[in-house]
Amino acid sequence: MNIIDLLNITESICPNRKALIFDNNSATYSELKFEIYCLANSLRDLGINNGDRVFYFHTNTDKWIHITFACSLIGALMVPVNYRSKKEELNFMINDSSPKLIFVGDRYHDLINETIKYGNHNLIKVITLDNTLNNDWKTYKDLILNNKLLEFENEDSNEIALLVYTAGTTGTPKAVILKHSSFCEFALNNLDPADLDHNESTLLSVPLYHVAGIQTAISGIYSGRTTVIQAQFESLDWMKLVQNYEINRVMLVPTMIKQIIDNKNFDNYDFRSLNVITYGAAPMPISVLEESINKFKDAKFINAFGQTETAATITALGPEDHDISGTEDEKSRKLKRLTSIGKPLQDIEVRIVDENGKEASVYDVGEIVAKGERIMSGYWNNPKATMNAIKNGWLYTGDLGYRDEDGYIFLAGRAKDFIKRGGEMISPEEIEQILYTHPNVEEVAVIGLPDIQWGEIVTAVIKCKKDKYLTDDEILAFCNDKLASFKRPEKIIFISELPRNSMGKILKKDLRDKFSA
Repeated sequence: MNIIDLLNITESICPNRKALIFDNNSATYSELKFEIYCLANSLRDLGINNGDRVFYFHTNTDKWIHITFACSLIGALMVPVNYRSKKEELNFMINDSSPKLIFVGDRYHDLINETIKYGNHNLIKVITLDNTLNNDWKTYKDLILNNKLLEFENEDSNEIALLVYTAGTTGTPKAVILKHSSFCEFALNNLDPADLDHNESTLLSVPLYHVAGIQTAISGIYSGRTTVIQAQFESLDWMKLVQNYEINRVMLVPTMIKQIIDNKNFDNYDFRSLNVITYGAAPMPISVLEESINKFKDAKFINAFGQTETAATITALGPEDHDISGTEDEKSRKLKRLTSIGKPLQDIEVRIVDENGKEASVYDVGEIVAKGERIMSGYWNNPKATMNAIKNGWLYTGDLGYRDEDGYIFLAGRAKDFIKRGGEMISPEEIEQILYTHPNVEEVAVIGLPDIQWGEIVTAVIKCKKDKYLTDDEILAFCNDKLASFKRPEKIIFISELPRNSMGKILKKDLRDKFSA
């Protein structure tokens, strides 16, 4: 099955429903399909064929969806690229994936020009997504206006839909190969299809070079939702969009949620339309989650866990687990489970295995592995990395975790982030969750730093809340009766800002590099 089939199913059910809204422009599902088919023919006219790669280098726009689905019609591979990439990074990704065509927004014209010259990529065609001409480039508008909707038979077949580059925070970025089945299987098994009598709106704020944004866009189309697209996340603009379009569903990462609830204008906006808030892509501090649940009283919360290599969510903590009610014992258990990533979805197998590949016992920490139709088929041009990640059909995620007696999975950190102190394996996540409960702690990252005696020592890098101050002794006293002695921070570093990637994940490698000396 091809992702274009998801659009065709929805268009046949509700052709006149608004599909996309972006920058005050909108299109119905019928209009969206028309533009996609026109664009597919234009891409063929440009010489883009089955298996060719097409770059997208811009912020979120409705054109991302047009291009992705047009590529699927002709068997081309969409390559959405982080618009924060620098010249050297871009050059690496161009050399790695060899695109025949680049779609680029006007704010990145100079960077693409420089990169093409820098890497001698002169044979690549460039299309500007705006109407600003540059060199001999065509505009996106030219492609749409100069073609017609033809009867289009999808005779080309390519099981690959997208190449999505990982963030590259620990080394050279790798292009994850995601098949059409990665998205179709998720949609068919976990989502309700379009319904003529029921419509929802969703706000897409997560960047479309990230799998969370891609999943949100494709899921919205299959379920027949009206998707409002935000070019780049900004908390005040987000609140305006939710109120103005009476948004029902959103997907956010924890840093976005915190910026929203901390915004001084929060109480001036109406969020009663919000039914579902899905969050993920990075750990959510329990204090932020509790405050969010309290502030968005009408919304149900879902914690969705996945990664680029899984294409979509593989475990989820549902709304019922975010309802902290019942007896004192039940409340205590539910509060603990708020720190989990929930249970596996029905169409995916998830296990926790030890270093020998055997399933770990309850509460024993091991690596989270996953298996199913949605898992990536490998890394582009990187068989060694593929072999290391996929073993006997199982994807080794690199995330450590454990399972409780009821099957809820709890993260224990990345395998590479685990601290090895004097033979003891220490989970940074456990210590971070404790430190986040201190009223003066805004953000924290726990890392291991080299030590002659212990190998590594537990180090807490802390950002205090505004106008609040802490000392080493105060942190140590706070941890004294909450953590075993070998888990307590032995070094404490106060910092004004923690380094993060574009999805809000703290870059622990950067911290280790900075403070190891």
